Amino acid sequence: MARQDGGQVLVTRSAEQTQEAGAALGRQLAAGDVLAFIGELGTGKTCMIQGICAALEVQDYVSSPTFILINEYAGRLRGAVIPVYHFDLYRLAGPGELEDLGPDEYFYGQGICLVEWAERAGGLLPPRHREVRLDYLGPHERRIRVSAVTPPHPAPPPRRERDV
Repeated sequence: MARQDGGQVLVTRSAEQTQEAGAALGRQLAAGDVLAFIGELGTGKTCMIQGICAALEVQDYVSSPTFILINEYAGRLRGAVIPVYHFDLYRLAGPGELEDLGPDEYFYGQGICLVEWAERAGGLLPPRHREVRLDYLGPHERRIRVSAVTPPHPAPPPRRERDV
């Protein structure tokens, strides 16, 4: 089972602050990063992704790709052009539908993947990714928890005594 670090936790009190939190996170990203967004409807997943995309200099309007599952944007990371893949898995019937899209090309490529409703991906997310959990605290307040998910370290092989 994968492990999570303690992560960062912050509370935002407006859509603008949620976008600012996204922008701050976007400035920390690197090619190949996968972010798994988890939260109920209306918790600000798309709002935060808009902030990330702003930090990555995406020029297109960023909206949730609910009906097409994936939007691809051209972003910039430290001056270089980088693809940004925005997934919305809300309408998936199960991980099999995502598997039909060939997610490995995205998840293990050199772009940045932002996955809304990531819990619907089943075990298809890479073992190493960041989880961004958003919780509703009130009409304008959200708690955002960002944590690294890493695969467990394999157990060392058992030591054997040598025959002498």
